[in-house]
Amino acid sequence: MTQFDIAVIGGGHAGIEAAIVAAKSGMKTVLITMDKHKIGLMSCNPAIGGLAKGQLVRELDALGGVMAKITDQTGIHFKMLNTSRGPAVQSPRAQVDRHLYARVAQQLVEGQANLEILEDMATGIHVKDNHLTGIELHRSSDLNVRAAVLTTGTFLNGLIHIGLNRIPAGRAGELPARGITESLHALGFQSARLKTGTPPRIHRNSIDYSSIEIQTADINPQPFSFSSDAINREQVNCYITYTNLRTHDILRTGFDRSPLFTGTIKGVGPRYCPSIEDKVFRFSDKIRHQLFLEPEGYDNDEIYFNGFSTSLPPDIQEKALRTVAGLEKAQILRLGYAIEYDYFPPHQLKYSLESKLINGLYFAGQISGTSGYEEAAVQGFIAGLNAALQLKGRQPFILNRSEAYIGVLIDDLINKLHDEPYRMFTSRAEFRLLLRHDNADLRLMEYGKEFGLVDDKTYDKYVSKKREVQDIIENEINKKVSYKLFNDRFGKVSTKIIQDGSVRELAKRPEISMHELLPLISDEKYSKASINEVEYHLKYSGYIDRQLAQIEKLKIYENKKIPESIDYHAITALSAEAREKLAKIKPHSLGQASRISGVNPADISVLVIYLEKYKYGNVSRETRPSSG
Repeated sequence: MTQFDIAVIGGGHAGIEAAIVAAKSGMKTVLITMDKHKIGLMSCNPAIGGLAKGQLVRELDALGGVMAKITDQTGIHFKMLNTSRGPAVQSPRAQVDRHLYARVAQQLVEGQANLEILEDMATGIHVKDNHLTGIELHRSSDLNVRAAVLTTGTFLNGLIHIGLNRIPAGRAGELPARGITESLHALGFQSARLKTGTPPRIHRNSIDYSSIEIQTADINPQPFSFSSDAINREQVNCYITYTNLRTHDILRTGFDRSPLFTGTIKGVGPRYCPSIEDKVFRFSDKIRHQLFLEPEGYDNDEIYFNGFSTSLPPDIQEKALRTVAGLEKAQILRLGYAIEYDYFPPHQLKYSLESKLINGLYFAGQISGTSGYEEAAVQGFIAGLNAALQLKGRQPFILNRSEAYIGVLIDDLINKLHDEPYRMFTSRAEFRLLLRHDNADLRLMEYGKEFGLVDDKTYDKYVSKKREVQDIIENEINKKVSYKLFNDRFGKVSTKIIQDGSVRELAKRPEISMHELLPLISDEKYSKASINEVEYHLKYSGYIDRQLAQIEKLKIYENKKIPESIDYHAITALSAEAREKLAKIKPHSLGQASRISGVNPADISVLVIYLEKYKYGNVSRETRPSSG
């Protein structure tokens, strides 16, 4: 059998990141995919980023991932979201050219040293003494591997629904993956079913653009990658339209043939991205729902009908769609559909994304119950990196909730039981004031450099920004601004001052911009990003200090380790639910235990007392940790 260090199964966003980071880490890596020309293909909306998701992509870029770089090379509509709100909840988003994105991704994979592409279907895994030893393939000879990352997306026993028609497929026009689920079941893994969906695609020339709203791109689009200097590519418009009561009436006529309502679909779909029929059913009082028409590329005739995800029969899709303003003569190029697939609840994983049952087996992406390209990509990167680190005999790379949205994502996956696809939101991050998209480089790039994943040019650019921020703090913010200069410049927008004031204090005023304030006291030309970083910390210093104090308190719990051998069922003072959840997840610290759904503060107090008694050998025989 052929020998590899690491096998990555699946060529989606998680697979791309996992394979490239493993190969960059010096591992002989193979990417197993059914069709190499489908690597990086976007099954749903060809867009990257969005609220909270943009933060994930920026963090991935700082660590050395490739999604942001591909987006900058292929984006056709860049938009900074939530600009009317504070920086902590602003997020970058980009519509990309769907075909171009896949081509660039394929070029990166094909050009990566230590990485081989194998076109085949993985049908099982080989294990010896709880260690992964190989991958079973459909056509080729089995592979000997030391570790593997499963990034199978929606392909595991995938089943497409359009009306009452059911089609076995992992994606429209592609075969499902069979064998992996059954192989993992035999090893003791638990699986379940989830569902997601996609809307119809419409021919761009069949739309009446005169009757719908234009959504323009940003005039000066911000790149996703820290290594990109600017986006100079032509930007295209997106559009907004709405359903109406007639649309809703037609959709209801298809409910009796909807797999969602007839019970044909067993898997649970994403709560925050429901199908159009689900929206009409659940929000019957609404007279309209917002829809977006988003181009899939410069030369692609397909328009993605965002907000109209559906699995209704073809005749209902067409009739309802043509009642929408601007789409009266719309031509459907591809029908919307729902897809069900197997996933493996992530409580079965460690923080490294390695499975608890089998050493060397990692999971990433939709197979772990997440939804979205960005969530998949960051998991793929973490899983691929940790697989490489394990083979090198090094400690796994784990990010805390206070360090990154990536840390929040993985912590949530493992500690909270999910019955629907997990999607990242800014509200999930309790320290989001510290985890902005624009400071991802300052938070995480040192890690990327340490692992050899950030090139020297990018790192030098980061060091320059860091030095500039420090220069502003040390040399500028304590300087005094003449009250005359200040009043002349800002007197019409801010309360006048009667004596000279420091930049530090004046910049805290919400109506004052440091970009306008600094030239009054300095001739230095600082970058916009560096000034923004300092200004943010000055304006929000009180809130930031409180969050930093919170983090220090939480570290106390994080540092209180829990022995793996503890028998939670024997701790009778715990609630029944806590005993069940703790035994299932086996937290490594009190901090992790406190974040498990179903474990309440009273249970944590019991654990604190128990661990103190255990530490000094005072645990009774009935509650002493088991030896197994």
